[in-house]
Amino acid sequence: MTQTPAYLSGFMAPVADEIDAADLPVTGTLPPELSGRYVRNGPNPLPGEPSDHWFLGHGMLHGVRLRAGRAEWYRNRWVRTTRLAGRPEFRPDGSLDLSAVSANTHVIEHAGRMYALEEGGLPYQVTPELDTVGAHDFGGRLTTAMTAHPKQDPVTGDLHFFGYGAFAPHLTYHRLDASGELVHSREITVPGGTMMHDFAITEHYVIWLDLPLTFRPELVGKTMPYQWDDGYGARLGVMRHDGPDAPVRWFDVDPCYVFHVGNAHEDASGRVVLDAARYARADFTAMWSTAGGADDPAGPAAAAAASPAGGARLHRWTLDPATGAAKEELLDDRPVEFPTLDDELVGRDARYLYAVTGREIVKYDRVGGRFTEHPMPEATVTGEAVFVPATSGPRREDDGWLISITTTADGSASRLLVLDASDVAAGPVATVELPRGVPAGFHGSWFPDEPAS
Repeated sequence: MTQTPAYLSGFMAPVADEIDAADLPVTGTLPPELSGRYVRNGPNPLPGEPSDHWFLGHGMLHGVRLRAGRAEWYRNRWVRTTRLAGRPEFRPDGSLDLSAVSANTHVIEHAGRMYALEEGGLPYQVTPELDTVGAHDFGGRLTTAMTAHPKQDPVTGDLHFFGYGAFAPHLTYHRLDASGELVHSREITVPGGTMMHDFAITEHYVIWLDLPLTFRPELVGKTMPYQWDDGYGARLGVMRHDGPDAPVRWFDVDPCYVFHVGNAHEDASGRVVLDAARYARADFTAMWSTAGGADDPAGPAAAAAASPAGGARLHRWTLDPATGAAKEELLDDRPVEFPTLDDELVGRDARYLYAVTGREIVKYDRVGGRFTEHPMPEATVTGEAVFVPATSGPRREDDGWLISITTTADGSASRLLVLDASDVAAGPVATVELPRGVPAGFHGSWFPDEPAS
């Protein structure tokens, strides 16, 4: 008998249908300022559909509507991409159909539009009720894929993003202005096709992650066609984003992989400081094989070198564009993922960073290097914790809430968890009982209601 893969079992098992539920039970008190929608994206194959890697399932949005201290509704919807409808990834002429994408990784808003994102193709516009509008190419100007991790500058409102490809152009930088118009695109020269999942910005720079997860054509149609390649090397690139043809200053770093950055900023000396969840090779390949990826070409020796706890560790790189010096340091030895922060401080010197271990939500305080934890109940797994700022009166950086979906290990039940971000170790401010188990997914966003006029 074929064993069901871990990424299709327990708290990761996909759901078979779309449902709606109203007036969800609430324990505790939902802050009245939380008026809006929390929406989270993640992979969810159709019933009976094979899935060769966790990352390949069709996008499914799970949403919870909060207003006036009530949880008004929960609903889930597949993102109705052309791939969901059965259209192949390649057209008859051999060209890539950028609309035939899973749209399964993130959901964001920019210039009044919501987009479901996945780095293999175009963004898909969706409505606040989670219905699909369709693929969006910004008036025909976007001709590459779009990362699932764009970065909005909190001062200018510009949305910085990129597309990577297995074939040339391997990396293209893009920028939308605050009105949603694509105003700049530029190819960035890199040695080959790598899986560049995330990047970072600061006030003046883009930080590229050119790391050794390279395209393997022989894996196409079998699994995610990327595999660790020590021969590629590892480097971080620093590029001014306020000049159309600014050069990239590359910094060689120890081989590693990064799915998710926390934040980056420029310090008083003009150096670029980047915090991110860093995988050593052995820990990456152990995770990759569990998710359905190809085995490490180094074989059992690489897996044996993995940390007993596995996972990524929070690291910091300090890059000096003036001297070319790069410094790397470990910030925390526990395995963490999905680092988040107050979006109003993206690219700036933020004091607080939040992350999850699977069983804990962790708050990092850069002043003094302190951290606090919120442990989950036994046999409960937590997803990414999204920061929602308080909106009444002047506030400190951590005045607000953390929102996360938690799911029991067997996948049978889920809650929407609301924590006070200024006191993460305390009990939940509120929990919302969801009408079904929500499978583990990737990233979500809080979409606040427009203020009453």
